[in-house]
Amino acid sequence: MEDYIKSLVKRFDYIQQQRDNWDTHYQELGDYMLPRKADIVKKRSRGEKRMEQIYDGTALQAVDLLSASLHGMLTSGASPWFHLDVKDTEINSDDDVREWLQDTSMRMMRAFNQSNFETEVHEMYVDLVVFGTGCMFIEMDKGKLRCSTRHISEFYVQEDQHGIVDTVFRKYSLSAVAAVQTFGMENVSEHIKKVYEKKPDEQVEVLHCVTPRIERDIRKVDNLNMPFMSVYICMQTKMKMAEGGFEELPYVVPRFLKATGEVMGRSPAMVALPDVKMLNLMSKTIIQAAQKMIDPPLLVPDDGFLLPIRTQPGGLNFYRAGSRDTITPLNTGANIPIGLSMEDQRRQAIRSAFYVDQLLVGGSPNMTATEVIQRQEERMRVIGPVLGRLMNEMLRPLIDRVFALMVRDNLLAPAPEILQGRDVDIEYVSPLARAQKSSSLNNTLKALEVLMPLSQALPVGDHIDPDGLVRHITEALGVPKTTLKSQREVNQVRQERAAMQQEQMEREALSQDVADTAQAAQAVRMVQK
Repeated sequence: MEDYIKSLVKRFDYIQQQRDNWDTHYQELGDYMLPRKADIVKKRSRGEKRMEQIYDGTALQAVDLLSASLHGMLTSGASPWFHLDVKDTEINSDDDVREWLQDTSMRMMRAFNQSNFETEVHEMYVDLVVFGTGCMFIEMDKGKLRCSTRHISEFYVQEDQHGIVDTVFRKYSLSAVAAVQTFGMENVSEHIKKVYEKKPDEQVEVLHCVTPRIERDIRKVDNLNMPFMSVYICMQTKMKMAEGGFEELPYVVPRFLKATGEVMGRSPAMVALPDVKMLNLMSKTIIQAAQKMIDPPLLVPDDGFLLPIRTQPGGLNFYRAGSRDTITPLNTGANIPIGLSMEDQRRQAIRSAFYVDQLLVGGSPNMTATEVIQRQEERMRVIGPVLGRLMNEMLRPLIDRVFALMVRDNLLAPAPEILQGRDVDIEYVSPLARAQKSSSLNNTLKALEVLMPLSQALPVGDHIDPDGLVRHITEALGVPKTTLKSQREVNQVRQERAAMQQEQMEREALSQDVADTAQAAQAVRMVQK
């Protein structure tokens, strides 16, 4: 075995050992809040029941609500959620640049919508809400974008010196026949060959390592000299089965929240876990107490009754004639209302941990536009910092990766020469981005309300750039750029308007000259008479 393969396996073993405490934590989170993915430490067979520990569904509903809200606010497929832009205002005003940016943005959105991105990104949002860390693999397969969200038990990550994830180890299982189809019979290990011959559907373990390549020849463009190294290893024999590379990290690994010094993220589910466990215990106890009140234990005399006791409707119980002994229920003294009140307190705490009170904020039907904007600003102040991390760790690497893949597959139009060597920026136009810009728009409208009445006495208009004002308002409202005229068209309309005004002025001047000449001629004739 080559030295660097040994070092990769040794490094993975160390990272795996360091994550034992996290895996125990993940198992508990999955058991109580995401049972369908609760296969971390305790492996269950397919089809096995997973809801035995759950007596209240508040946490499950909160997880679904927050993950669906993140999906709708950040990457909804119903409308564009990003545009490409250039920071340089002069270049950005160029019509060819604007058309190319708009065309490229539309092509990328089409690639997202025609792939499995919608389903896979929702799974990553669920992982972020519950486990605090998500992982998605992005590749191009026969000209189409393919995304795959990895289970929390499969991937292990490391950061660089700047706190950015640059290394991903993925340990996963697949059938022997799938391994042979993926890597080829000549490349798989002897262990996989034997399993394939005897039991082709039996599972084998594979380790995928993606890490920055330390030693490479930048003059070569082959996959063995790319910035990121990709190696597939058979875990049973520690044998390399395939090696390649990537121009950029193919995995997107966002963290919901992150503590200093930790690599794995933290989630709202971790905050709510004590309340969730307490609520389930309380619900179980209250259910048992209610059962005892509805169908209480019976006190039966030790003599005079013929057993067994029949408690079904119409049941007959016989006792000795002349005896005054009767069957009486046992009063347990349970106080159900107190228990229900305590349950409601825990439910409210769980909803608060998952931002439910912010996502489902109520409002009066008679609210003014100003009140709506103020409530929107309050909501953004609460969840804005969390979503800002997701933009930096998920959306930007995701868009960069897809842009690079489409460029290499010639799926984008050639860029204008003026853009050569310049960075293309990302402008987010999702519902969340528009909500964050609403405060700036509100301040602009307030300023106009104050300044416009003063325009009669003061030269207020000298300080306002009409083009800049229109751009600011349309960007804040998320108006599609396809509905707006380009700067070239605007200049053409203005030139035509100026020409028409000039022509009208010339006509009016000519008419005035004719009238003045006629009037002068009339005056001369009057004098001659």
